[in-house]
Amino acid sequence: MRAADRIDAEVVVVGAGAAGLIAALTAASAGARVAVVSATPLAQTASYWAQGGLAAALAVDDSPELHLADTERAGRGLVRRSAAEVLTREAPAKIVELQRLGIRFDADRHGNLALGLEGGHSRRRIVHAGGSATGRRVARQLSAVLASHPKVDVLEPVRAAGLWREDGRVVGVVCEDGRAVRAGGTILATGGAAALWRRTTNPPGSLGIGILLARSAGAAVADLEFVQFHPTAVTGVAGREGFLVTEAIRGEGATLHGPDGERFVDELAPRDEVSRAVWEVMERERASCVHLDMRAVDPGRFPNVVEALREAGLDPTTELVPVAPASHYVMGGVVVNLVGHAGVPGLYVVGESACTGLHGANRLASNSLSECVVFGARAARAALDEPAPRPTAYRPPSPEPLPLPARETRHSMWRNAGLVRDDAGLRELLDDPHPLARLVAACALAREETRGSHVRREFPRTDPALDLHHAVVRNGQPAFERW
Repeated sequence: MRAADRIDAEVVVVGAGAAGLIAALTAASAGARVAVVSATPLAQTASYWAQGGLAAALAVDDSPELHLADTERAGRGLVRRSAAEVLTREAPAKIVELQRLGIRFDADRHGNLALGLEGGHSRRRIVHAGGSATGRRVARQLSAVLASHPKVDVLEPVRAAGLWREDGRVVGVVCEDGRAVRAGGTILATGGAAALWRRTTNPPGSLGIGILLARSAGAAVADLEFVQFHPTAVTGVAGREGFLVTEAIRGEGATLHGPDGERFVDELAPRDEVSRAVWEVMERERASCVHLDMRAVDPGRFPNVVEALREAGLDPTTELVPVAPASHYVMGGVVVNLVGHAGVPGLYVVGESACTGLHGANRLASNSLSECVVFGARAARAALDEPAPRPTAYRPPSPEPLPLPARETRHSMWRNAGLVRDDAGLRELLDDPHPLARLVAACALAREETRGSHVRREFPRTDPALDLHHAVVRNGQPAFERW
């Protein structure tokens, strides 16, 4: 390997969404040499498309304890309390840090943060930037700061193809183009896996790459049966299929209506409840969608949603928006502790690739971006304590292409591991050629109950004996562990 093909760093971060950007900036600000491997150009990651905001207890009538209670309530008896305590306690200070980095959050005419309300929250605590353009604003600004940092090397667009391991320790990353990064600490922040489903709100690259990379190094995974289906993804509109209409719009008064024109659900209930209600109406009425009425909502609050729909020929200020559930967020991922360590020396995982137990069986709206900034920073600080890899004359392993899902896998995931599952469909999925599809099916088969976003047709009730028990795959089949 030529010297130009190898980069030496103290920390390497794979992924440049919110979690990866924060991790890289935290490590670089501490004086570390950092390398960032991004499959897309900076500011074009999944975080860029996030319409939700960041949840943090900032209002005078709010507190971390109330935020914690809402998180646990939404998580349906499966939230790991220690992880939720970290998130709710540290999120307010992270908002201040983001402001110092130049992110301008929406404010009222007095300069106070304009806090939004979303499903499952008992208080207004959602911080937005540009209404529903929060992900775009955050990703752009953090990317700009990162690109100008003298301690950071960015490889873009470059895909990670494998982890560099020596003597049981992860010592860096090898890339598809043959380059390699050797580092003391390796942080995977590659996003989620919701694009494994045919109908999704996610960009095409959200295929669980980080989960597969970590698994190849011996890391455990958990909670893959819990996939959040967003209730208001646009359907039947050419060019906007799967476009997510943010929950914040319902927080400002938008309503959902069935084919008969009647409202049928509390629009600000937790997402699993709203999605299931939408699905039940569609099944009962044999309808392809329900309708979101946002005509009474100020279009100036959500300019990018209004603009996107108008470009597709639908004016949401005068017309109803056809919506139906779509795969949105995988609560499960690589099992990590409260600093993102994946149980393999030198390896950390953060963001949607990770499973801290924070989200339980149903993620509370807007906790995910907050999770990225809180746990991204924690992982970076921990990774700085990893020893530098020993000098070596050995070449890194050759990159091997990661398995990508075929079209039939995505259709099978939607058909057999969709919002409502059954034994026959999940067993069919066990034979799918894609390893992550098989893991999802195995976890879903093991959980013989309905809980949060996981609905088993044969097991319609929640089993109290499985409270706080997570389906963990370490080597072979899933086994329940209490967290």
